[in-house]
Amino acid sequence: MRRFALPAALLLAPSPACLAQTPSLQHRLDDVIVTANRTARGADATLAATDVIRRASIARSGARSAADALEGLAGIDVARNGGDGKSTSLFLRGTESDHVLVLIDGVRIGSATSGAAALQDIPAGLIERIEVVRGPRSSLYGSEAIGGVIQIFTRRGAGEGFQPSLHIGAGNHNAFAFGAGVRAGSDRGWFAIDAGTRHTSGENACNGRPAPGGAGCFDLDLDHDGYRQHAASLAGGVTLGDTTELTVHWLESRGDNEFDGATANRAHTRQKSLGASAETRPTDGWLSRLSLGQSRDTANNLLDGTFQSRFATRRDQASWLNEVAVGDGQVLAMGVDWSRERVSGTTAYAEDRRSNTGVFGQWQLEHAAHRLDASLRHDDSEQSGHRNTGSIAWGYLFPGQVRLTATYGTAYKAPSFNELYFPRFGNPDLRPERARSAEVGLAGGERMRWHLSAYQTHISDLIAYDASIGAPDNIDRARIRGLELRLDTGLAAWRLAGSLDWLDPRHRGQGALHGNLLPRRSRAHLRLDAGRDFGATRLDLNWRAAGHRYDDLANTRRLGGYATLDLTLSQALDPAWRLKASLTNLFDKDYATAAFYNPPGRGLFFSLHYLP
Repeated sequence: MRRFALPAALLLAPSPACLAQTPSLQHRLDDVIVTANRTARGADATLAATDVIRRASIARSGARSAADALEGLAGIDVARNGGDGKSTSLFLRGTESDHVLVLIDGVRIGSATSGAAALQDIPAGLIERIEVVRGPRSSLYGSEAIGGVIQIFTRRGAGEGFQPSLHIGAGNHNAFAFGAGVRAGSDRGWFAIDAGTRHTSGENACNGRPAPGGAGCFDLDLDHDGYRQHAASLAGGVTLGDTTELTVHWLESRGDNEFDGATANRAHTRQKSLGASAETRPTDGWLSRLSLGQSRDTANNLLDGTFQSRFATRRDQASWLNEVAVGDGQVLAMGVDWSRERVSGTTAYAEDRRSNTGVFGQWQLEHAAHRLDASLRHDDSEQSGHRNTGSIAWGYLFPGQVRLTATYGTAYKAPSFNELYFPRFGNPDLRPERARSAEVGLAGGERMRWHLSAYQTHISDLIAYDASIGAPDNIDRARIRGLELRLDTGLAAWRLAGSLDWLDPRHRGQGALHGNLLPRRSRAHLRLDAGRDFGATRLDLNWRAAGHRYDDLANTRRLGGYATLDLTLSQALDPAWRLKASLTNLFDKDYATAAFYNPPGRGLFFSLHYLP
């Protein structure tokens, strides 16, 4: 079952508790979750299963991209077509790679043709934090959010004063990286500017040979497949009076990616996100926010230096949300989203644009030990017609700070332009894929924080290739069950965090494939992170393990399980300068998350950082 994704528009707004007096966004982000409810809430008050990857964790991990930072996180499975910069698929709670909505500062990103959000092209150096919300969120966001939502926040201004930064590094495979930034802030405004470049000669991406039926990469080329990237981001905000805040943000990443293939073996890519918002509080109990945004995804494909094809997506977006306190512990949020997608390039699609308008409402209640969130949404798509989704979540806080949660939600995913209109392949009569999910969770702890979740998702009208009509059709179904356990604690001088996932993703369509495991998902994952300071020296360890998986729906192409260990050692030279050494895949483990593609081998990288 091959998937393609498409995204649309988002708005962020502060929480019920912050309606009367809301600090500027760059300060709020340190203490609250804004993605789970589209309204800012304290992390402990959010009923959804949520993780936050903060700037300090990203820096300590040595992650090069958003995909690196997310790999191994609870509920997330990543499949890579080679090493650094190569095409990456992310599966959230066992759903398809296009069943996760990806945003940058509230703006939806990704290709409306191929369905991919190129997380491998979002540099880690431009990221302030990442929020991951697991479970259906279509009742707030519309299409795509079946498995959940991932939101990336770019770097923000300093709390007070002026703060420059600089880093430079080099490693094996001719790897090199350089970046610089400056941040400043006051009680009335802030800004942040960051830019960087990195490149590597890489390793051979694919080990597959051409074969009948299209096995491997359609080519046998044993050269090194390099990757080069240039990226920059800009963000700023200003407070007008005591009630209004204006913010702008921009990120652009340009890549030059080499890979193995018979029809193309190089791509020049461009990812762009641009947005602006105005947030105001007309009264103490009313907050209103208007957001505008645009994202672009472009790929120019070449074969041995000769241009072959171009695919480009432009997505214009607008949102307006109003949040009103209506009583003791009660808040109503009402909003409208609008988006328009346009595709262009060398492929002549039967239709090259579509628009969508979504209207949603949310009720949040806090009473004694109970919390309740309920939301409904109606989407009117120019291509998919009318869609209704909803969700409800309940939480109860027991004595001892142990919380029980139960949630249920429905979601959908609109077909991509490739699935609908690609010449001699698409099917314009496709319906959106539909899902329903239920989850029960238990969380608690002070010195050792823990969270346990059990969930089940049913997906119907899944789009798969139908040989009887020679085109995609809504012929598949899937059932996914899973358990997640997360722990975070301290032991002596060590800081420890870990997650354990068990997953049972099954095909439920008709025929001989019924009951088979969905491809490229491992049934078991384990991640352990440990960090400790030894005076001016910091040691961080990251160990990831995954069970076997299958690369095909027939479950005939088995990929073995694996475990990898990454190590980062950093030394403070003085209060402003730090030297860091990162060693990834320490034991040079040979494994694969996608058939025929080589994993990144052992990597060694030295870097020098300046942050006064």
